[in-house]
Amino acid sequence: MEMHVMSSVQQSLDNNQPLSCQALASLRSLIINPTTSDSTLSSVLDALTRSLQLSRDSVFLHHTLKLLADLAARRPHLSPVALDLLRSDSFFSSASPRLVGESLSALLSLNSIGNDIDAARFVSLCLGPSVPVRLFLLRNADRLAVRESVLLAVFLGFTRDPFPYVRKEALHGLVKLCKNGDFDDRDVIEGCYCRAVELLRDTENYVRSAAVHAVCEWGKLLVISSQDGNKQDLSDAVFIQLGCMVRDMSIEVRLEAFDALGKIGLVSEDILLQTLSKKVIGVNKNKIYKPIEGLDVSASSVAGAFIHGLEDEFSEVRMSACFSLRTLTVFSLQFACEALKLMMDMLNDDSIIVRLQALDTIHHMATNNHLKVEKIDMHRLLSTLVDTSSVIRSLTRKILKLAKLPQFELFKLCIDGLLGNLETYPQDEVDAFSVLFHIGRNHGKFTVHIIEEVSPELEPTFGGKLGFDSTRVGAFLVLAISAPLSHETDVGVIPPRIFSYAVTWLGRISYALSDIMNQEMLLAYLSKCSRSLAISLADFKIKETLPTVEGDAPINLCSTVDSPVTAPAEYELLGEHSELRKDVNLIFQKVKDFWSLVPLGCTNEALKGIRAYKEEVASFDKESPGSAGVVAFTRQYLRVIEKLAAVWEHLRPTKAFHPYRVENLELLFAKLDLRLREIRNRFVGLSKGEELQISELLLVALLLRLSKMEICCYGTTMKILSSTVAHAEFLHKEGSTEPSNFIVEVKKSLHNADSSSSGSTYEPILFEKLLNSFSLQQFVLCGTPRYIHSELEVPGNDSENPLPFIPGLPASIPLAITLHNLSTESRLWLRISTSEESTQFVFLDPNLIRSGNRSSNEVREFTFVAPFYQTPKAISFTLCVSLGIECFSENVDRVKVSGGPKRELTYLCSEKEIFLCKSAVRSAFI
Repeated sequence: MEMHVMSSVQQSLDNNQPLSCQALASLRSLIINPTTSDSTLSSVLDALTRSLQLSRDSVFLHHTLKLLADLAARRPHLSPVALDLLRSDSFFSSASPRLVGESLSALLSLNSIGNDIDAARFVSLCLGPSVPVRLFLLRNADRLAVRESVLLAVFLGFTRDPFPYVRKEALHGLVKLCKNGDFDDRDVIEGCYCRAVELLRDTENYVRSAAVHAVCEWGKLLVISSQDGNKQDLSDAVFIQLGCMVRDMSIEVRLEAFDALGKIGLVSEDILLQTLSKKVIGVNKNKIYKPIEGLDVSASSVAGAFIHGLEDEFSEVRMSACFSLRTLTVFSLQFACEALKLMMDMLNDDSIIVRLQALDTIHHMATNNHLKVEKIDMHRLLSTLVDTSSVIRSLTRKILKLAKLPQFELFKLCIDGLLGNLETYPQDEVDAFSVLFHIGRNHGKFTVHIIEEVSPELEPTFGGKLGFDSTRVGAFLVLAISAPLSHETDVGVIPPRIFSYAVTWLGRISYALSDIMNQEMLLAYLSKCSRSLAISLADFKIKETLPTVEGDAPINLCSTVDSPVTAPAEYELLGEHSELRKDVNLIFQKVKDFWSLVPLGCTNEALKGIRAYKEEVASFDKESPGSAGVVAFTRQYLRVIEKLAAVWEHLRPTKAFHPYRVENLELLFAKLDLRLREIRNRFVGLSKGEELQISELLLVALLLRLSKMEICCYGTTMKILSSTVAHAEFLHKEGSTEPSNFIVEVKKSLHNADSSSSGSTYEPILFEKLLNSFSLQQFVLCGTPRYIHSELEVPGNDSENPLPFIPGLPASIPLAITLHNLSTESRLWLRISTSEESTQFVFLDPNLIRSGNRSSNEVREFTFVAPFYQTPKAISFTLCVSLGIECFSENVDRVKVSGGPKRELTYLCSEKEIFLCKSAVRSAFI
């Protein structure tokens, strides 16, 4: 076949005729065929080279371009010659802008091989008549390996282009150069900065927006490059220049301006204060800055910049202004105090996203010790503790945990606010108790004083009974037991009997203080304090300081008098990855906050936050022993929440009618089911409580299916729901953990449905009510889960070295298999499929796994020859092989494959592509 194709091609070329479309198609079949010899491919390349000299037809050049790109991508040893042809004048001198663009796209698609083009050609193409080609080059200039000096000249030149989109891309190119380049020429920096400032007055919104970004980046570089000691004035001038744009008519420009203001790292206090006052401050009257000769800015032009932003009609601008204030409050305590007043006003904003950003700004002030709360501010802040949004209340409590209250009146207001929060929202008890403990420890003297005032409430009643059901009593007990651990001196004495009373609340208090100490530590601490007549911090040796910010490592308390209070052995083992676990649990806490936005209809904001944390987790260290499992589990948990939020948005719209297509929902559900199955079956070492929370997520997914009749099989889904509830009940009993209210409600509803006469009736309203009772619980990772995965290899097999086979007879596939953290009792299946979707399953004998080589306690290696029976009558073909584990937790009725697994498979590795070629040995059976 190869000889026939090449003979026909050669005949056309010898007659000086360009190759026909049919000939080009034949050449493509040779290029993509993995069995084509290198000598034939070299002949193909020669033929394409000659044909380019015979024709300039755009259709012919288009097909030839595709062939050269395929050849360069598939045959690395021929790629240099193919790339030279792609860079030739044959394509770039074409009159067709589309063909030029395709040539550039082809070069960029081969970035792993090399995509540089000549600088002269780059400039000539930019100066050509085609605007799309010019835009493409400007957008992708950094990927074309053009010299930095050439790019700088081109970008600066095209900032004056008559087409606004070209000016915008030129500005973006200058920003990329600023970030990636190493510029030390002061004149170049000043020139780029001045050009960006000029374009702040452009007529097009998107050009002005890009100019704001360019002014910010080149302005920062201008400050850094200053050598004459005027960095402060230069930074102030850049800040003022950007502040002038916050009143622009375009929302896009205003957003970019506030974002840029928050990136300026050095600003004078008087300039910052001017942004919070529309009246020009005396020191700023007639004050002129000259960052560059001929470019003057007045300090008064930035007056009231942030006030304008916080009063903007668009919530996105108000939120951006709040965020910029957040980053600037670290520079000045006085500025932070003035900004706090504005943030308190923003707590009444109509948009929940703006209120959240305002609270986040206040929290940032507290973290940097710049939060000074007055009485009127405390009243406004505490009012958010009764907000209907749980994420608003949670963020307010985080602020109170860090607040320093200089007056007893403020301290008492804070405690009363938290008690009101508990009375209105009993479900906030865990977080509120934790905040009370931290506040009490940070204000030991005030704590003792307030306990003295309320001591009658803490004493048993006439019958000798303590108010076990009074959350108010529990709150004061948590506050009281924090006093001995205060940093303050001479805080006073808490009566020892108070600590005895706290033992009756041991379970609820220890749950709230799980980030500080475990239950055994807490019990030993209370026991010690209840036996002491005088209690002070000196009686205890603290190995680690109690955290003042959520997520710090647990504390270990040891008495100097009695024997040390030691943690259980399993708790001590967790210290090996305490830093990683601390970071992971902080992420889980943020995910819980983000989920609170989903029922409010702010799914996009929640998904942005979750995806940002996915990127952060991807950067975590996975090399140390045990850390890989923690990182893998965290990434999988984030994927589950992400898919769950996407499904929730489609099925439970809150803002307006949200149309959806059944096929789109089915695709979303398929992805969600896959993620849930993986997190349930690919991790070992999870506690019963952790498994219980995963089961809760599965229940939510099932109820979402049941809430829409057209996307579920009612009978099957109800069976899975019942079995999942039963499994959750088993985990609850085995782990001695309390099920959430959501699980209790689901169980109760199932029981009522079974006992009623209409138990088989489809009732979507019931499922929607159950979903209303769901709130995502914070996931706390206590152990070190191990990640089950595998590796499949076929030694020496690739497109150049295929395995032999005889059509119609079984083929042997030698596999080298490596298993990680897999039990020898697991049922493993190989899934082997062809491109025609013909699939067969091969069961792996457990004895093979047991007898395999063990490189460690968690890794097993062995070889296995898998038969493939359905070999086609073809010269060559490819197989896709993957390894899966049978899920015993899944319902038996969900999978029915003849000769294959009875339950669904969770795949432990990505598909491995295997190449096979017809053997030279001829069989008598063919």
